[in-house]
This record gives sequence, C-alpha cells and structure tokens, in this order.
Amino acid sequence: MMMQKSRMKSDENKNAIIAEQIVAMKKEKNAVLLAHYYQIPEIQDIADYIGDSLGLAQQASQTKADLIVFAGVHFMAETAKILNPTTKVVLPDLDAGCSLADSCPPQDFARFKEQHPGHVVVSYINCSAAIKTMSDVICTSGNAVKIVESFPPDQKIIFAPDKNLGAYINQVTGRDMVLWDGTCQVHDLLTTEAVIKLKADHPDAKLIAHPECKAAVLALADFTGSTTALLNFTKKDSAKKYIVATETGILHQMKKQSPDKEFLIVPADSTCSCNDCPYMKLNTMPKILACLRDETPEIILSDEVMSAARKPIDRMLEISRQAGLI
Repeated sequence: MMMQKSRMKSDENKNAIIAEQIVAMKKEKNAVLLAHYYQIPEIQDIADYIGDSLGLAQQASQTKADLIVFAGVHFMAETAKILNPTTKVVLPDLDAGCSLADSCPPQDFARFKEQHPGHVVVSYINCSAAIKTMSDVICTSGNAVKIVESFPPDQKIIFAPDKNLGAYINQVTGRDMVLWDGTCQVHDLLTTEAVIKLKADHPDAKLIAHPECKAAVLALADFTGSTTALLNFTKKDSAKKYIVATETGILHQMKKQSPDKEFLIVPADSTCSCNDCPYMKLNTMPKILACLRDETPEIILSDEVMSAARKPIDRMLEISRQAGLI
C-alpha cells in the first residue's frame, strides 16, 4: 500500500511538471488545446476548452490559434482541420481512432447510398472525413433531433453510422430513417442486466444515458441526452445520486461541478467498475507535450476532401445556430 501511494504521488508530481511545460509551450506557440470529456482528468484540467463533439466543432471553427492540439480521437482532429484548412492540427496519438467511425468503410457506404436513391444523408460527426464528403449534413448527439427535423416530414433520410442513435432519433421524431449498421463499442456494450443491477442496488439513483446506448438501456433511463446534456442535467436536477450510462471520463466534470452528488458508471463488464474508451485513453500528458513540442503527428487532408467535407459541417453549425443550440 505504501509503495502504491508513493508511486501515485510520483505520477502526480510528474504530471504537474508536464502540465507547467504544456501551459508555457501553448503560450509560446499560440497553440490551443481542445479536449473531449472522455479524456483523462489531467488533460481536461489543462485544456483551453473541454466539450462534446458539437462544442468542440464550434470552438475549432472560431479559434485564431496557429496550432491546434486535439486531445480526442482521429475524426475529431479531422473535423478541426476541415474547419481550419490553413492551421496545423496535431493529434497526440494517431492510433486514437474510433470504433464507430471504423464501422462505416467509405466504399461500403457509397454502395449503400446507391441502394437508396432519393435519400439525403445525415451523418453523425463520429465518422471519417471520407464519409462526411458523402453527407448532406452532419449532426452530433446534441443537435441530431433538430438536424433531422429541419427536413420535411416526407424527406427520405439515410442516417449513419450509429444505428442506436438513429433508432433513438426515429423514436423521438416519428421518422423512419434508413440506418447504417454501426455502433460505438463503448456504449453498445452496456447491458440492461448491468443497469438493472445498479438500479436495484441504488434505488435512490437516477439513470442517465447517452443515446448511443441500445434502445433497451434507453428505455430504462430517467434522462437521455448528449454528453453535455447529461452533465447539465446532473448540475440542475435535484437528485443526489446518478447511474451514468456513457464513457467514464465525463465523471470528472460531473464530480467537479456537483461535488455533493454521487456518480456511478455503468460498467462494460463484470471485471471492473469502469467503461473506458480505449482510443480516448491513448492520449497522455507526455504525448501531448511531445506533439506540442514537435508539432507532430499532423492531420493531413487533401484540399478536395476538406472542401467537400466542410459543406455538411457548416450546414450543421448553421442549423444549430438557428435553433439556439450554440
């Protein structure tokens, strides 16, 4: 136990030193550090902005920085590059991909589109730049309903790549969108059995869930919403205990903003009490310092791809502004 505590103290000291170096280097290079809620707490605490995909896209579109360090996953860094084609964008670890984005190969999706003529394509932002070029408008979990409702009721729609989010939107809006068969491994692994056990053990807790979860889990939820919506709900709601069906990283902000409340994550399996995205957790403090110092690995996209992918993202941001979401 003593050795473990000593090791933890040593890691804290190292992270504190690295944090100071990162802050100083950001200022020197006019760099901005954007971080997703699913990053480790140490990264969240030194980020210039922490948010979900919608907030991060908005921040990326507005930044005047010379260098964007994106503490997230590959598709997020790609989005930042698309919105800032002349700005250098770096990702601490190029292997920080996304199971959901990987579930939608561009060639397969192109054939899928051909099988559904007359459909517009609404793509969740958790997709590759190549999929964005084949889309009419992008959405996030925070604005998906508004995006879909911006089309006439009789408009045929393909929704990609998350079938769970798509099914949730169909239920809320009464639409019958054609869904691509993709999922996020972090959310799709969560089971009703795990949720029911937690609810039985903690009857005073409210269940809050991200719409990337399966319909059976969402049916049990007291509140369903985007990562930011879940955070805001716990701040404003009167309950003192929450069962959280999403990635573990959001608990850091929930605990910071509501220190008097208790948060229980729905575990991915019976071996631990966590639900970590392995890709998000590839980013570390030393990797952020290294990519900030060396300005690599850099996100490189062709002008053609950036131009085509930007149109549906800009359309998303415009609809979101009109709806008062940003």
